[in-house]
Amino acid sequence: MAAFLSLSSTSSLLRTKVLLQSLPPSPFKGNVSNLKFKLITEQRKRSLLVVNQASSLPAPTIASIDRFRLDNLGPQPGSRKRNKRKGRGHSAGQGGSCGFGMRGQKSRSGPGVRKGFEGGQMPLYRRIPKLRGIAGGMHAGLPKYLPVNLKDIEAAGFQEGEEVSLESLKKKGLINPSGRERRLPLKILGDGELSLKLNIKARSFSVSAKEKLEAAGCSLTVLPGRKKWVKPSVAKNIARANEYFANKRAQAAGTISPPP
Repeated sequence: MAAFLSLSSTSSLLRTKVLLQSLPPSPFKGNVSNLKFKLITEQRKRSLLVVNQASSLPAPTIASIDRFRLDNLGPQPGSRKRNKRKGRGHSAGQGGSCGFGMRGQKSRSGPGVRKGFEGGQMPLYRRIPKLRGIAGGMHAGLPKYLPVNLKDIEAAGFQEGEEVSLESLKKKGLINPSGRERRLPLKILGDGELSLKLNIKARSFSVSAKEKLEAAGCSLTVLPGRKKWVKPSVAKNIARANEYFANKRAQAAGTISPPP
């Protein structure tokens, strides 16, 4: 046993001498025997580093494709954030008053300040000038008719004597109203020419369209609009006013003698 230990110690000394000879020259001038343990530990570290480098190489792995199931669905990391827990003390991170301050209307419970309120001064939505039409939010700028030109009716493929109305134009695919436009009436505009004699029914005709259609021999029918509902008392007063002004016009024309 002692012989085996002596052999192992001599072999280790030989190894250290070989290592010292293989090392580059250094300015160290101390005792080399004190460096045996350091050299051995450095050699072990190098061997460990080599092992680690070998183990850090990417091993060939087969990518496993997982199907989406209810048990593996979830949001992406970082896409969800926890809400602030208001009114839970200092540990929640908003202090004792939850970030609302100590005084004022905004720190009290309830609805707080309404939108657009600027403390009593003239608010912005009243300081800016009012705009007409759609820009001002009024109904004056909204369309009142579905316009169709004469050139579109000519190209739609109507036959001689057919009826042109809102329903027939929908069947031909000339108009496709949606939303608010479904309640709008039809208006004929005078862009283009019409060479057929048609029966046209619409709520309104432009002046140029009326002249062209009458010259082409078309029959025009003006459809009545929807009557606006009024209270019976107001309707009675309107009827009396219409009768009064009709009598006035007739007297001015000289057809009816004035009452005594």
